Amino acid sequence: MADAPRARRLAKRISQIVASTLEHEVKDPRLAMVTITDTRLTPDLREATVFYTVYGGEPERTGSAAALASAKGVVRSAVGRQTGVRFTPTVEFVPDAVPEGAARLDELLEAARQADAEVEALAVGATYAGEADPYRKPREDDVEDVPVGDEDEEVDAPADLPGARSTG
Repeated sequence: MADAPRARRLAKRISQIVASTLEHEVKDPRLAMVTITDTRLTPDLREATVFYTVYGGEPERTGSAAALASAKGVVRSAVGRQTGVRFTPTVEFVPDAVPEGAARLDELLEAARQADAEVEALAVGATYAGEADPYRKPREDDVEDVPVGDEDEEVDAPADLPGARSTG
């Protein structure tokens, strides 16, 4: 088992090697709009999962997936040649779901903005159902006159309380 920092460094290096190999060595026009986004290695460094995105629609995605599947051997050979590890990891290409998730999040944010705009438009001419300030506030006639004792006067504590001292 390799340590986690080594696996992260090797995964980063594999990402760079795969991107360079796809750009310079694999001569497939279906890979023109492929971007390598991430690579993850198993803890034993035996399997590498390479995440990618494709700019374009569904036909471009399916074509790029087929081209990546056919280029798997060339990519694995390049990874083995350039990393120098004892066992060259197997390479698996997986489409990255982040762009679709980001698009869905953008749709939800836009729907929330529209709902906020509708509420703001309704609130322009609205008035309060009751008073403008619904909280009770003491009125001047509600305040009772509470006698205030002398500040110099000592107050005797009840003798039956524990720790109470008598001042008298």
